[in-house]
Amino acid sequence: METDRHYPAERVVSYDAHWPSAYRDFAAGLLHALGLAWEVEHVGSTSVPGLVAKPVIDLALRLPAEQPLTHAAKTLVRAGWTTPVSLGDHWATFHLHDHVRTGIGHIFTADQWDQAHVRLFARWLREHPDDRDRYARLKVDLLDRGLWGGDYTAAKTRFVHEIVNRARAEDGLPPLTHLRGRGRSESRCPVRIPTR
Repeated sequence: METDRHYPAERVVSYDAHWPSAYRDFAAGLLHALGLAWEVEHVGSTSVPGLVAKPVIDLALRLPAEQPLTHAAKTLVRAGWTTPVSLGDHWATFHLHDHVRTGIGHIFTADQWDQAHVRLFARWLREHPDDRDRYARLKVDLLDRGLWGGDYTAAKTRFVHEIVNRARAEDGLPPLTHLRGRGRSESRCPVRIPTR
């Protein structure tokens, strides 16, 4: 899924002060389409001031309790996003411009929301500049070694797992016990998203 065909030509760039504004535009459009019962939060590296990142805005989306994903999927498509696809422990929808990703929406259930790893990871990096800088150095090193796509994401897995579990410990949550191959953490029994 992570290929040069989908991502901008600029692989990782310096922090852009316009990213928060781009997030707000995406969030406003999503809430207008989906309704105010949803929650939207800026996540990913573009949500961390001072962090190098792919120039793609990541958003966490909380599916309202008891709302079927199938209904939301149709609304997302009408709003210019793709049909959600499963990433194992959550779903993702993509916003494209000329077939290049400009936004990624990570959809979690209401039950998953407080423990959503993308939220915990971004929050920790925003609050811990030393770990933000460690992550930046890791990204640059991986690019210097010629890694990209799935290999680039997988190579960040150990760091992501470490940070997510530190954030979980701070919140009084047990550590995650399993890592997915694409660098996304999950427990052994991921929560299923209602589809009907």
